[in-house]
Amino acid sequence: MTMFLLRRAVQAGVRTKHCRSFSASQSHLNHGKGLVLGVFEKEGEEDNLHLTEAAAGFDQNLSGKLSELLKISGPALKKGKSRIFYGLHKDFPCVAVVGLGKNSAGVCGAENWDTSKENIRHAVSAGCRLLQDLEVTHVEVDGCGDAQSAAEGAILGLFQYDQLKSKKKTKVTTQLHASADLAGWEKGVVYAEGQNLARLLMEAPANHITPTAFARTIEEKLVPHAERVTINKRSQAWIEEQQMGAFLSVSKGSEEPPVFLELHYNGSPDSTQAPLVLVGKGITFDSGGISLKPSSSMDAMRADMGGAATVCSSIVTAAALKLPVNIIGLAPLCENMPSGKATKPGDVVMAKNGKTIQVDNTDAEGRLILADALCYGHTFNPRAIVNVATLTDLNSLAQSAMDVALGSAAAGVFTNSDWLWEQLHKASVVTGDRVWRMPLFQHYTRQVTDSQLADLNNIGKYSRSGGACTAAAFLKEFVTAPHWAHLDIAGVMSNKDEVPYLKKGMSGRPTRTLVEFAAGLGHHNN
Repeated sequence: MTMFLLRRAVQAGVRTKHCRSFSASQSHLNHGKGLVLGVFEKEGEEDNLHLTEAAAGFDQNLSGKLSELLKISGPALKKGKSRIFYGLHKDFPCVAVVGLGKNSAGVCGAENWDTSKENIRHAVSAGCRLLQDLEVTHVEVDGCGDAQSAAEGAILGLFQYDQLKSKKKTKVTTQLHASADLAGWEKGVVYAEGQNLARLLMEAPANHITPTAFARTIEEKLVPHAERVTINKRSQAWIEEQQMGAFLSVSKGSEEPPVFLELHYNGSPDSTQAPLVLVGKGITFDSGGISLKPSSSMDAMRADMGGAATVCSSIVTAAALKLPVNIIGLAPLCENMPSGKATKPGDVVMAKNGKTIQVDNTDAEGRLILADALCYGHTFNPRAIVNVATLTDLNSLAQSAMDVALGSAAAGVFTNSDWLWEQLHKASVVTGDRVWRMPLFQHYTRQVTDSQLADLNNIGKYSRSGGACTAAAFLKEFVTAPHWAHLDIAGVMSNKDEVPYLKKGMSGRPTRTLVEFAAGLGHHNN
């Protein structure tokens, strides 16, 4: 009977994720502060709640009231679930307690990620969103034993593209609560803001992010780092001088002029250090050209510049972090549109390295602009070249070849270098934004070199069969560097509900993995 009365007494101050609040009024919360605290799942024969250090300290200040409420307000919180309490503390009108899963979780070989870090990102994002829905404008966040992951969960989870809407989501500021790991928190904020920049670019409509506007946006983001960054916005005249015939064959169908964006980040104290070259596909809108895509969901092709968005955002992030590594970013930017000037199926064009290409499908355009960019990238004698691209399937919007192969679980990596694969994979385990190695067999090379009119064909001999693999084999024909990787990110371009700490929309993946990879190269130098 006593327990029943106590449970009734606290109902007015408790809300679970799936229950309506019993609070009489929440208007006083609108301009208050919120707090997100973590709790681990019980393991073994544990009787007591396993609170994080910050949550335990908060509970102690309340003479155990938080733990008492957690015990009587419902079942133990599972991973990613949350519960709100009102009126516990004068400084925090509402407190969200989130489930972190098992404290013993770590790197999982089967999942190829650090489960603890992913659990923290998931849980913190859920707590922050609940408070955002209550129009709380400032949230303090429990570091949960990994302040960087907590910051990533908070900043990624709160992102909302509503720039063009009159009614906007509540803007929430965040800070670390009761932890000395401020450096880890700030690092996580920068990582997440980098991915959010890529999401912003990918989500924006194509009439707002043209090649020229894309380049201008990145230039503005790099202004604070001008002492370490050089920016070259190359015009069509320069592209023609470089004899980038493959790139020009794609851009000529559009009224928007192409831009070849070239970023140099000089972070290494050794100015002679060979750079990491990152190349991103920058099709700011892909209609398919004369080989027109179906109209259903064609609007998603505003994000076909996801490769350029993630590459450029990772360089902005590297500059903000002052990573001790030299990076060159290359982004061929243009639209792929049908017109009287557009390339026709069967046309033959010449790439920068002199190889001729029979363009049998104008919707396989990403590999054409990357071919010239890869050739140009070799002129910098790089230590490694990594190109990133949403190589969407031919005339298909529903599923790309890479999406069919891996879904949204991981980006596909095609590489000629075991060392480079190991570095990329190691980075992805840390970030939770996974990669998976794919084959570069001669079997696929033969399919793109068997061309009736030219040295290469821009589609495989057997059309869609192994489409992601033949696209990689095509790019390999423009690579002589011993350490090269092609990341096909078409499958991870958008998010529905697969990654719980990202809302529905364009994902900005794998920006954090690229940053972590570059950071690893910088630490390796030292």
